[in-house]
Amino acid sequence: MKKVLHIVGARPNFMKVAPIHRAISERGSLSQKLVHTGQHYDVKMSDVFFSDLGMPAPDAHLGVGSGSHAEQTARVMLELEKVFVSEKPDLVSVVGDVNSTLSAALVAAKMGIPLSHVEAGLRSFERTMPEEINRILTDRVADLLLTPSADADANLLREGLEPARIRLVGNVMIDSLLSARDRALRLPTLPDLGLTPRGYAVCTLHRASNVDDPTVLGGLLSALGHVASRLPVVFPVHPRTRKRFAEMGFGPTLERTPGLRLVDPMGYLEFLALTSQARLVFTDSGGLQEETTVLGIPCLTVRDTTERPITVDVGTNLVVGTDPVRIQNAADRILDGYEKKGRIPDRWDGHTGERIAQVYEQFLGVGEASRLAAV
Repeated sequence: MKKVLHIVGARPNFMKVAPIHRAISERGSLSQKLVHTGQHYDVKMSDVFFSDLGMPAPDAHLGVGSGSHAEQTARVMLELEKVFVSEKPDLVSVVGDVNSTLSAALVAAKMGIPLSHVEAGLRSFERTMPEEINRILTDRVADLLLTPSADADANLLREGLEPARIRLVGNVMIDSLLSARDRALRLPTLPDLGLTPRGYAVCTLHRASNVDDPTVLGGLLSALGHVASRLPVVFPVHPRTRKRFAEMGFGPTLERTPGLRLVDPMGYLEFLALTSQARLVFTDSGGLQEETTVLGIPCLTVRDTTERPITVDVGTNLVVGTDPVRIQNAADRILDGYEKKGRIPDRWDGHTGERIAQVYEQFLGVGEASRLAAV
């Protein structure tokens, strides 16, 4: 059987790979293996997601760990080359925009192995973001560009990439959300935290532009303190962000802020239970902008740009930057009842994994999808 090799490395990857892996398994026309680079290696940031999403244990775990962008990318490339040599995949499938995604793309391109990029075409148009560089370079070398929305198709065409490489398949991460939501809502997450539905806000911060600059981070925390004076704010703190709090001396202030609750990172189901019942979400995460749009939860993105403009154009997302006054004003409007209403974008329907499996069968010339395409 033709073999697909899935590469995952960081928390956002797991929700995107799980539906593809499941769909390929159910269709039975392709063999597949899962490689975890170990870019995220903390149990709360990685391992718990496999059990929450019903994914099998990785067939290979590279354990590359942390480091600078160059160090991490290079280590993943060195280890993946060995895996590609031994496994001889017919297609390498990468998702998202983390360093592991780019590493796998470069190794596959150098070795002449066909490459698929799931979530292709997203652009923030902000070259200072490492993720933007990863996205652009991965798209350049990919044989299949699987996009989540029409704006991503337009970006790729504008950059001169061939239409034959592009497939609009929808948002695969929403497959995971829709399949897991009922299980998440049965968890005692809210009672355990003393919360009531729609009676709290959720915050996540991890991007270097927000947490590495003391002035920017201080302003964001000031805005959170304002919101926390109106309703509880639950803040699952990324390990990197918690380290910055300590280095910059924000820890004692945060601990004394009324209504602001710092908690450890959560598993996928636990965090979904929290976000799906929130009144408001603050984030610099790309994936959470998409999830809140599907969940109908108001989202304030504390960045100046977004690579997911569809969540602003049709969804519940507002890009508010990092000015604390602007963030406070936007939050106050929502809490006063003037929240933005949105709708769910096209093909964010829970069936993207199936569409991707069909594309892979067509590309590799196997299965019913390939036979129908040949007719």
